[in-house]
Amino acid sequence: MARFAFVVLAVALLGARSLASQTIDSIVVLNEDVFAHEEEQGTFFARLANALHVRTRAATIRRTLLVNQGDPFDSARIVESERALRNLAVFRQVALDTAWVGDRLYLLVVTGDGWSTRPTMNFSSVAGDQVWSLGLTEENFLGTATEVGLGYYHNVDRNALEVSYRNPHFLARRSIFFVRYAHLSDGSRGAWRVGMPFAQTAARRSLETSGEASEGRVLLFRDGALDSALHHRLVRATLRGGIALKATSRGFTRAWGVATMRREDYADSLSPLPKSTFGAFGAGIDVGRTRFQILRHFNSYSRREDVDLSQVARLGVWVAPRAWGYPSDRAGIGPELFVQSSALWRGGFVVLRASGHGIFNDAALDSGRVSAGITLGSQNFAGQSLVFHAEWEASKNPTPGGVFDFWYDRTGPRLFGAHAFTGTRLAWLTFEDRIVLDDDFYGMLGVGIAPFLDWGGAWFEDESPRTDGNVGLAIRLGPTRSIQGDPAEISFGIRFGPDVKNNERWALTIRRAIRF
Repeated sequence: MARFAFVVLAVALLGARSLASQTIDSIVVLNEDVFAHEEEQGTFFARLANALHVRTRAATIRRTLLVNQGDPFDSARIVESERALRNLAVFRQVALDTAWVGDRLYLLVVTGDGWSTRPTMNFSSVAGDQVWSLGLTEENFLGTATEVGLGYYHNVDRNALEVSYRNPHFLARRSIFFVRYAHLSDGSRGAWRVGMPFAQTAARRSLETSGEASEGRVLLFRDGALDSALHHRLVRATLRGGIALKATSRGFTRAWGVATMRREDYADSLSPLPKSTFGAFGAGIDVGRTRFQILRHFNSYSRREDVDLSQVARLGVWVAPRAWGYPSDRAGIGPELFVQSSALWRGGFVVLRASGHGIFNDAALDSGRVSAGITLGSQNFAGQSLVFHAEWEASKNPTPGGVFDFWYDRTGPRLFGAHAFTGTRLAWLTFEDRIVLDDDFYGMLGVGIAPFLDWGGAWFEDESPRTDGNVGLAIRLGPTRSIQGDPAEISFGIRFGPDVKNNERWALTIRRAIRF
């Protein structure tokens, strides 16, 4: 960013001007390489990385901006453009600023590319349950922010060979196209998404379709052990759209509608699959006021992070009619609700979230889910990020395989193995003190430690709560030149609780760090 600071200082000598009611005359894009400066390019590895890497195209950067040459200056839209560039997930640094050259207002866009060719050679072990993967993903193909990936994955449940493709500017500006296919050791799975989402706060409309198709086993776990397995087949297609009734660069009111059709069937291994088709539709209102906090060292190292603290409320109604395939004892109508609120103070924040949805039949709840959570973050001590998170969830009549399981979300008490906690009730809280030791060790790696305390569990409604905990120390290692900055952690500690045997109290875990 030194080059950018020099440009800003030079144009500032021409004199500051008021930005009110001004028009952006020109947009200047300066994109730096992975290793941008002479002192960083002194090693063979740095020179090789720059030679192999294709820098993000200026046209890709301009297409992502939410302002154009000739637009009136809008500070909120400038901030949102910076956030949109970071959300492309191809940069390690992004900065936008303005400068005057004579009577002309320039928008300066300075980005620093991250290393985007990601060979996948991962290994993690959680309480003896091993996960590993091999593959190659290019997340900025030919400098277009397009992702192309091929990988082989192994976990305790199954193996998978997966290919994927994602384009954030498919055919039109800020449209999206995504497709993924996985050949599994016990079946296959595919998913897609295409359309124009609400790409910015002031967007006026959205329209997109998504879906998935899969066939294979659904594994059902109970009390930490495999209970049974079902044969499952699914084909689902969804169409969703929305219109902004009110939209500015700082907030919105949107009306939305969704229609989904699916064929989804389950059977044991000895029975033929039935052929069932269901459809449902919903509509509602979203109201939001945008608020993001830009932090460093919260979830990653050596980069700015956007933490969403927006005030948001969603209210909707879903209908599952008999005319669309639901049997009379399952058809019904029900609400959808989501609320997020937050508060800020110097060096910290707190976010509260609550959600719920369900289908009622003859005034009784047929199926549904509710959740509530709180996340508190504080950086009031130099070089430290204190994080407290707690959540509670409950569901009724989930689909087979749709129960809560910390293993799939990579959350929960981190020193416990695969499927240790499953059920229709969930409780979890965690506390970490993330301490930075070196923000950019040898220009490649962020290093830190984090004392932690976790407690929680999941259980079924017909049994007593199953909760355990652990306390320990995590070593956090995160890449600083890669576009993916999420750290891995090596955690060591002691487990406690009624389900922990005396000879199994100490545990070591290698895994991806929890992200808040």
